[in-house]
Amino acid sequence: MTRLASLRVIVVLTAILGINYIAWRWFFSLNWDAWWIAVPLVAAETYSFIDALMFGMTMWRARARQLPPTPARGLAVDVFITTYDEDVGLVVKTATKARDISYPHSTWVLDDGARSDLADAIAGVGVGYLTRGGSWNGKPLHAKAGNLNNALMVTSGEFILVLDADQAAEARILDETLGYFENEQVALVQTPQFFGNVGPRDPFGSQAPLFYGPIQQGKDGWNAAFFCGSNAVLRREALMQLGVTGYVDEVERSILTALKGATKVISRAAHGAPRENETLQLALQEVLRNVHQTRSDIRDGRPIAAATYKLQRAIAVISESMVALDMQLLAKDLAAIAEMVPASAGGGDYLRDLDLTVATLASRELSPLGAVESVQTLLRSLDVVRADQAQPIMPLATISVTEDMATSMRLQSLGWSTVYHNEILATGLAPEDLGTMLKQRLRWAQGTIQVMLRQNPLVQKGLTVAQRIMYFSTMWSYLSGFAAVVYFAAPIVFLVFGVLPVATTAWLFFLQFLPFMIANQVMFLIAGKGNPTWRGQQYSLALFPVWIKATVSAAANVYFGRPLAFVVTPKSRQDAQPQVRLVIPQLLVAGALVTASTIGLLRVLLGIGEPVGTLVNLLWVAFDLVILSVLVPAVRYRGRTSTEGEH
Repeated sequence: MTRLASLRVIVVLTAILGINYIAWRWFFSLNWDAWWIAVPLVAAETYSFIDALMFGMTMWRARARQLPPTPARGLAVDVFITTYDEDVGLVVKTATKARDISYPHSTWVLDDGARSDLADAIAGVGVGYLTRGGSWNGKPLHAKAGNLNNALMVTSGEFILVLDADQAAEARILDETLGYFENEQVALVQTPQFFGNVGPRDPFGSQAPLFYGPIQQGKDGWNAAFFCGSNAVLRREALMQLGVTGYVDEVERSILTALKGATKVISRAAHGAPRENETLQLALQEVLRNVHQTRSDIRDGRPIAAATYKLQRAIAVISESMVALDMQLLAKDLAAIAEMVPASAGGGDYLRDLDLTVATLASRELSPLGAVESVQTLLRSLDVVRADQAQPIMPLATISVTEDMATSMRLQSLGWSTVYHNEILATGLAPEDLGTMLKQRLRWAQGTIQVMLRQNPLVQKGLTVAQRIMYFSTMWSYLSGFAAVVYFAAPIVFLVFGVLPVATTAWLFFLQFLPFMIANQVMFLIAGKGNPTWRGQQYSLALFPVWIKATVSAAANVYFGRPLAFVVTPKSRQDAQPQVRLVIPQLLVAGALVTASTIGLLRVLLGIGEPVGTLVNLLWVAFDLVILSVLVPAVRYRGRTSTEGEH
C-alpha cells in the first residue's frame, strides 16, 4: 500500500509539472519564426506528455490479486495449440506438455498448415488434431483468429486455454487460473508470456517485464486487462455470445446499408418521374416512407426479420399499383425510339437497329417500377448467412492481423470482466535475430493500429471511460515513431543551421523541463517495481521506422483495402550474419546526429554559433545516440543455432 501511495503522489506531481511545462511551451516559448520545426517539436512533446499521463492513470489502480479459489472439479476444458509452419518437433513438445497438464482436459493441435507429418506425430502422443474443412476454401482465412474460430465450432469445452506453438505450459496452469471463473462475469484470465531462450542481456527486449507485470496489473485494476493471444484461458459462453452479437451486428449493418442504398434509388426515381403524374409521385413517396420507417424500426431494436418482411410486403403492394403506369411510360419510350430510327432502317422498325435501341434504353433513367423492383431485389439478396465467410459466427475478432486486443475489448463492451494473473505458467521462445523481432513488432503494431482505426475504443459503446482510455493508451503508444523523428531532427536543425525551436534562455528551459523529466522517470522507476524499464523506453523511439511503417500500412489497409500479410514468428534464428541492413534508417539518423554535432562545434569555434544553445543540443544529441545504441547489441547478437533442448 505504501508503494501504491508513493506512486500516486509521483503521478500527481508528474501531471502538474507536465501541464506546467506543456502550457509554457505552447504559450510562452514557441519560436514562431521557425514554426516549421517549433510546432512539430512542441506537438511531439505534447504527445509524450499525454503518453505519460495515460501511463500514470494505468498505474493508479495497479492490482496485485490474491490467489484465486481452488477450481471446482469436472469443468470441461479444451487446450488449443495454434500452429502454421512451426517445426514439427517443437509442436510435439508443446503438445506433450499440454497433454500432461494436471487438471483434466482435452488437448487439440490446430494446424493451419494441414501437414500430414504433424498429424501423424500428434496422433503418436495421444493429442487431438484439427485443421480447417472445405468450407474455408476460397473464403477469408483470418489467420490465427480464423484457426481458433474454426476449432470453437467443432469442440465443446466450457473453457479454452490458448497456447502458441512454442508456449510450453506448466502442469498446474489450469489449477492456478480456473478458480477465477467462479465469478460468472469473468470471461478471460491472461497470464504472462515468458521466454526461456532469452539471456540476462535480452537484446531485443522480448521479456517486456514492465508490460507483463505493472502495466497489465494496472489495466486489471480498471477491469481492462486484455487478451495477448496466448497463455490465456477464456470462457466459451462469453466467446459465443461475442460471436452471435457480432453476427447480428453484421447483418444489421448490411441491412441498414442496403436500405440506405434503397433510399437513394427511390429518391432518384422520384426526381426523374413526371411531376404532373401525381399518382406516381405519391407511390414513390410511400415507398420512401416505408424504407425510412424500416430503418427507424431496426435502430429502435425491432427484430430485423419482422421489419424487413413488413417492408417487402408494403413494396409488393405498391409495385402492383405501379405496373400500369410503368407500361404507359414504356410505350412512350418505344414510340420515341421508333421515331429516332432513320427511314433507311425500315420505316421506323426499331428492332432493325439493335445498337441504337440498346443505346437509347441505356441512356434512359431507371423507370419508377424498375427502381422499386431494384429495391425488392436488393432486400431479397441480403446475405443473412454471411456466404462470403466460411462460417457465420466468428467469436474471435477478425478485424486485424492480431485477434487478441479487439476480442477482449468487445468482451468488455458486453459487460464481461477480465483478469490478469501475474504468475509465469508457460515458457516460450522469443525471436533470436533482429529480422524476426522486427517482423513480430511490425505485426503487433499493425494489428493494434487496425483496431484503433476500425473500432476506436474512445467511441465504443459499453466500455467505461477508464476502459476506453486503457485500450487507447496501448494504441497511442504505437504512434511514437512520428514523435521520434522530430526528437532526432530538432537538434540537427539547430546545430547545422542555428535555428532554435524554443524562444527562451537555456536556463529557463532547464528550469521548466528538468523537474518534469525527473518526475516522469521516477514514476517509471516506482511503477516498474525494480524491473528494468529503460530498454523498453529506448525501443519505443529506436524502432521509429517500424512504428511509422505499421501506422501507414495499417491505414492503407483500413481505408484503401491494401492487404497485410500475417507472418508467423519463426522460433529459431533465420540469419546468422549481422543484419545491419535492417537498421539503415537508424544508422542514417545516427550519422546525421554525429555530423551535426561536428558542424555545431565548428560554428562555435568560428564564432557564429551560440555556445550555451550548442551545449544543450549536444547533450540532446548524446541522449538520442544513447537511445539508438540499443540496436547495437541487437544487430550483433548471433543467438543460438538451434532450439533443441529448449522447454
